[in-house]
Amino acid sequence: MGYPLRILHTVVNMNRGGAETLIMNLYRNIDRTKIQFDFLTCKEGAYDAEIIALGGKIHRIPYVTEVGHLGYIKKLEKFFRINSNYKIVHSHMDKMSGLVLREAKKANIPTRIAHSHNTKSEGGVASQIYKWYAGKQIESNATHLFACSESASKWLFSKRSNESLILKNGIECEKFHFSMQLREQIREELTISSDSYVIGHIGRFNHQKNHLYLLEIFADLLKKMPNATLILVGGGTLQAKIESKIKELQIEKYVKLLGIRDDIHKILQAMDVFVFPSLHEGLPVTLIEAQGAGLPCIISDSITEEVDMGMGLIQFCSLSEKEKWIEKILDGAKREFPRKNAESALNQKGYNIRRTAEITEKTYISLGRTT
Repeated sequence: MGYPLRILHTVVNMNRGGAETLIMNLYRNIDRTKIQFDFLTCKEGAYDAEIIALGGKIHRIPYVTEVGHLGYIKKLEKFFRINSNYKIVHSHMDKMSGLVLREAKKANIPTRIAHSHNTKSEGGVASQIYKWYAGKQIESNATHLFACSESASKWLFSKRSNESLILKNGIECEKFHFSMQLREQIREELTISSDSYVIGHIGRFNHQKNHLYLLEIFADLLKKMPNATLILVGGGTLQAKIESKIKELQIEKYVKLLGIRDDIHKILQAMDVFVFPSLHEGLPVTLIEAQGAGLPCIISDSITEEVDMGMGLIQFCSLSEKEKWIEKILDGAKREFPRKNAESALNQKGYNIRRTAEITEKTYISLGRTT
């Protein structure tokens, strides 16, 4: 087997989402003399320049939403026909991985990995039916199954879920260590006063992340805690809707929209509590990062308990009990949370990216040898 072994990752784009952040964390931490990452994407992404700098190639084809089902299949088929030299294709497109891996199989690519990062599909009825059809192709076309959590594995792989490798969404622990100096510096940069109680959220502006619910909680909280500030990090299709909701609730003065950032480890230092009311999740990297920064987290009970690093930082809350969310935030504000160093807890639970990278590297090399 010649080095480096080139792995083809398939994604819609390489923006700063959870799955993409994990892929980049792995990419930065694997031995790139042995393993190189290439990408088949459909749109430009925030990580593209870094991928090129690290030695990766980016291939681009239009997505199904642009060219329709048959157009997309033709583009996939043509791509794999021309690039059949890849030994390993690693697809991160949840149910849509079925279509990608089916075309890879036709091109005789020997190792075809489907990776589950979620527990539910997005979109309306037509989209859900299409994704169900695409997902049906995984069973007969994937040679290996990866998932970020047990619940993500059960959702995508059902009958074959016991075969999956749980690849933990590791982070670079030392980057997230709490620093009072950094906290003060970031708050100053964001013009947040030292006596403000900062509620934070990081996530794409889409339906799954449930921002409108979070804004309603925050507007009610302000009546009891006028010194509160809400930080939202991210961008996406619902940005305009979120901005108009902020205006409608008349909370513009108290909400900071920071856009898509590449310094999440620093932004987390400025927060006092991380609030995450998602409708569904696989196992969010952001919640590992928040615990890595020693932040108390109030999260929806639809998220897997596997996300709890056992540091007493996670509280689950039902989305049907809005008042409970406000109570938990207020209770937390009364108590002092010393920002503990989370590295040993993360190491113990296997969420250090160096460990994840080591497992991934060994897995790829052994798969490369057998093909």
